[in-house]
Amino acid sequence: MRRLARLVPSVLPRRKQRSPVQRLRRMTVLSLTLGLVLAWIGPLGALADVDEQSRLPLLAVGVPGLVIFSVLYLRILEAAVAGTAARGEIAASAVVAVILLLTQDGDPWTWGLLGPAWASGAALLLGRSATLAATVGAIAVSVLLAPPGAGPGPGFGDMFVPSYAEEVWPAFGAYLGVAGAAPCANRFQLWFWRVVRTAEEGKEAQARLAVTEERLRFSRDLHDLVGHSLSAIAVKSEVAAKLSRVDAARAAGEMDEVRTLARQTLKEIRAAVRGYRTVDLAAELRAMAAVLEAGGVRCTLETPRDQVPEGAATLLAWVVREGTTNVLRHSSATECRIAITVREGCAVLVMTNDGVKGTGGANGVEGVGEVDGRGGTGLIGLSERVAAIGGTVTTGPGGPGEFRLRATVPLGGER
Repeated sequence: MRRLARLVPSVLPRRKQRSPVQRLRRMTVLSLTLGLVLAWIGPLGALADVDEQSRLPLLAVGVPGLVIFSVLYLRILEAAVAGTAARGEIAASAVVAVILLLTQDGDPWTWGLLGPAWASGAALLLGRSATLAATVGAIAVSVLLAPPGAGPGPGFGDMFVPSYAEEVWPAFGAYLGVAGAAPCANRFQLWFWRVVRTAEEGKEAQARLAVTEERLRFSRDLHDLVGHSLSAIAVKSEVAAKLSRVDAARAAGEMDEVRTLARQTLKEIRAAVRGYRTVDLAAELRAMAAVLEAGGVRCTLETPRDQVPEGAATLLAWVVREGTTNVLRHSSATECRIAITVREGCAVLVMTNDGVKGTGGANGVEGVGEVDGRGGTGLIGLSERVAAIGGTVTTGPGGPGEFRLRATVPLGGER
């Protein structure tokens, strides 16, 4: 089906793929609207059971009140997901719920569901004990203001009549179960989201810490590498400056040593920077595949059997990194294939994805990267570096519905 879908041109652009955390956040928000479902389902049922004359108060007061209650509930939900407070919204929604219960006629299964609806929202921002108290209080107020018997069917007084007990008690027990379970379900869903968000923040913090540690390591290495040489250069320069007034020959000798030290230090710095910029191609491919998978793009890797030389491997790693960035930012890809082969003295990288959005952009492909000259210099800069050693970087359509990035790097070239 996926291959067949690629053959059919899409009229509308496909949705941008969300990360698992983004999808979980969206599902969490949707599941936390359980209170709104309870708040509306009961009154709508009451609206279907009343006559035309009784519908006017419901439409004039009940529906606007429900709209206000829903807005306040959504503000509570937003604050809960964002981790902020919303005490005013909790109090205001409680007042709105009580007013609706006082002004509307209904039983626990109609307007009486407003109490559990409010408790399910308040539970998102209250502690465990406060949630229990709010739930019990909401159920009590709802049952008192919308008691069984307010609507059609047996009421409170009939709960102890044998002929009606079998009908009333199961319904009332089911109401208590729903009213108690709704706040618990919302609290559990919010707790699960917070656990996932904390884990994600921990991963981001770990990545930032790794970058910081690498910077510190490089700065220490650089200090250890050139600190002694620069100190020696400074001392010898001072000696040469003093000797220049009394012994020009010795001063010239000291300056020769300063020049030698400077050249040696420059060579060491270049070697250190070259080693720092060199990347492991295999490790980079695995890392980029993991990044694509985390972004919802299934990735397939094909690596060469032969070892790719250091210079070519570093260039290919940079191309893969830039290509991965473009796939995540500028396409709606769901699959990506990265293949590297070695043939005829060249290493060839082919990166293909199914994220074609439309008919615009570079080579008939829209939103596939920064190589079309309309913004950014990522692939353009890499293309220039690859071209400087006789290689090429090309982009364009691949198979039906696909976009392809191809880089050819000579194995004997230098960066």
